[in-house]
Amino acid sequence: MLRRLRHATEAGFILACYWLLGLLPLDAASALGGWAGRTLGPRLRLSDRARANLRRFMPELGEAGIERTVVEMWDNLGRLAAEYPHLDDIGSIGADPRVELVGAEHVKAAADAGRRVIFFGAHLANWELGALMTTRFGHPLHAVYREANNRYVEALIRARRGGSAAGLIPKGKKGARMAMEVLRHGEWLGMLLDQKMNDGMPVPFFGTDAMTAPALAGLALKYDCVVLGARLERLDGVRFRITIIPPLAMPDTGDKAADQVAIMRAVNAEMERWIRARPGQWLWLHRRWPDA
Repeated sequence: MLRRLRHATEAGFILACYWLLGLLPLDAASALGGWAGRTLGPRLRLSDRARANLRRFMPELGEAGIERTVVEMWDNLGRLAAEYPHLDDIGSIGADPRVELVGAEHVKAAADAGRRVIFFGAHLANWELGALMTTRFGHPLHAVYREANNRYVEALIRARRGGSAAGLIPKGKKGARMAMEVLRHGEWLGMLLDQKMNDGMPVPFFGTDAMTAPALAGLALKYDCVVLGARLERLDGVRFRITIIPPLAMPDTGDKAADQVAIMRAVNAEMERWIRARPGQWLWLHRRWPDA
């Protein structure tokens, strides 16, 4: 009973914030969220985890650079939260689009060839925008995501994300079956792969083995998919760039386990390059490594 009451209270607060932010113009809402994030976030005890991760994996930043990165991370997170009610406005195509798309030729080539596609991304910039990109090519994206612990918040998230993704696939056994069904029907799948999966496979990430979900590799090999990375960057305020990298090479050695490891090593290496380029836009709050 207490848990249900707490969850209902949390959801009520989030819904009220969502409604109020939705009343503001997009740029004003994002700026307010960024101010709140960078003002409050660095003071939270949770930020010490981000600082520890940065000291360990990007020591070249130095203490001043690490602190700037933590502030930038919270600015981005605050903006992302405040932009949630405005996702459709950000992703709309007009005379002055807010999202620049680079590497569209890779998506078009896969679409023209009638190929199944799996996109991978990371928790960078406003990662919710990735699902909006493929609709330009007539292929709405089925997004794999982690369900919220609070069922009321989960209902709000599903209602909001429902406008930006063809289907929402929860992580887990049920989600795995749904993902296979999507690919069997020749549709497209999207995954954020930078979080820890306790029962995943150890794959290097920032020079240290990190437990990594192998589902992308297994599905790509089983259904002969094109695998495309989608890098999100926040350029300035509420302007973004999505860069689609060329298709990953799919190994075919006859050793399924070795091929899966090779694919996931390539995926982790690509995401590491993105994060090193824009460290203040990644979610350093993850417990990404077993001993972190």
